[in-house]
Amino acid sequence: MTKPRPSLEKPTLDKYLDKVTLAEEATHHVLRPWAGIGLGLLFMLVSVIFAAIYVSEEPKYLIILAAAAVAGYMAMNIGANDVTNNVGAAVGSKAITMTTALIIAAIFEIAGAVFAGGRVVSTIEAGIIDAAQMPSGEAFVWVMMAALISAAVWINIATWSGAPISTTHSVVGGILGAGVAAAGFSTVHWMSLAGITASWMISPILGGGIAALLLAFLKTFIIYREDKIDAAVFWTPILLAAMTGSFATYFTVIGIEKVAHVPMTQGILIGVAIAALTVVASRPWIARQARGLDNRNQSLRKLFQIPLILSAALLSFAHGANDVSNAVGPLAAIVANVNGLAIVQTTYVPLWVMLIGAFGISCGLLLFGPKLIRIVGQEITKLNPMRAYCVALATAITVLLATSFGLPVSTTHTAVGAVFGIGFFREWYTRNSKRRLEYVRQKTGQLDFERRVQHSPEESHRRRLVRRSHFMTIVAAWVITVPISALLSAAVYMVFAVLFI
Repeated sequence: MTKPRPSLEKPTLDKYLDKVTLAEEATHHVLRPWAGIGLGLLFMLVSVIFAAIYVSEEPKYLIILAAAAVAGYMAMNIGANDVTNNVGAAVGSKAITMTTALIIAAIFEIAGAVFAGGRVVSTIEAGIIDAAQMPSGEAFVWVMMAALISAAVWINIATWSGAPISTTHSVVGGILGAGVAAAGFSTVHWMSLAGITASWMISPILGGGIAALLLAFLKTFIIYREDKIDAAVFWTPILLAAMTGSFATYFTVIGIEKVAHVPMTQGILIGVAIAALTVVASRPWIARQARGLDNRNQSLRKLFQIPLILSAALLSFAHGANDVSNAVGPLAAIVANVNGLAIVQTTYVPLWVMLIGAFGISCGLLLFGPKLIRIVGQEITKLNPMRAYCVALATAITVLLATSFGLPVSTTHTAVGAVFGIGFFREWYTRNSKRRLEYVRQKTGQLDFERRVQHSPEESHRRRLVRRSHFMTIVAAWVITVPISALLSAAVYMVFAVLFI
């Protein structure tokens, strides 16, 4: 008999190498959060250096540098918590990967903050409390510093616990609490605050309503049609045109107002022209995408991937334009009043201040965003590309409208409201739509149809499409955010008053 060939495998060595590999993987898993924290601290240091380039000649510039670090920290927390609003629906529907979503969000967040963020920053900076009621300019500076710190800490806690709270609520509550602690309730701009509060209540309802109307349109004109693919080829370019045209109008009228003044009529004409070009350019491409697709709902997902990606980009731009104010509004007020000699309410926001907010938001979403993306995108209600498109576009429209009026609405409220609006509409539509019931009857036959539509109360409860537990948890987080951030900010200001004022 021939002797067996010697084996090159060493079982003992293999076991040892497996242990080493496992240890490396465990170490990588443990160190991953610390890597994010380290990079976050590095960004805060960069923010300080960046601010020092511009304000090193200012009196008391050290306060500005400290505020720049806190604003960078705040911006990262906003990015980590609010990125779910922008791309959670797209990721949850599996239209794009997490990496692609984060890259899109980062680019358009920066663009929105830099080009269109000034209006809401001015509201946060000077529209909540009356700076003239402050004991001094120095007290106003420490009010804004306390608001930044308290809001950032509360958002950080919420992000790590997986609660998509409103960063807008946090910073408004922070300014309110510290302002009252410094000068009493007379310092509050109650009418302005009432308008902001009203926008908070209206925005989720408006977002949910627009999302439900968009989904109703898709179900009526595309999903429950005999030839779904032909209907999608006709309507999808029009949906894309409505999105690009409305964004073009917004950008020309508001986005570039610092560079050039464009009247509303001209902005509308530009938007109509862009919309027409979008229809002409996209219809042949969509027709090619539709060739060979089966006439079923699953095929529609492919045709809605591009509209969904564009709507996520538009929403990221809108979020950057609106929510950058939460990070840099207090910083802008500190820069304007740091000398302590005069209290200034300025509508001019330095570009370097906007850049700290813009890049901070992008840094935060890249480092810490994926956790909350999964909660909003996957755990409230089931999303496919068409439903996710409705969520993203409805949120973007609502936030852009609010930004044009200078209102710091909650993007979180609006996006989550749109997701719930989709879920509740689907529950109603499934039970009550005659079009859907007739469509199901034709496809399944009478006996199967009767079996599908008749359910016991227990079965109907099980078939609910919205997870009520997430609804109550998120609403509770919204309710407590303003009082918690206000109380925390008041306490921080009292410490500053003892130490520095």
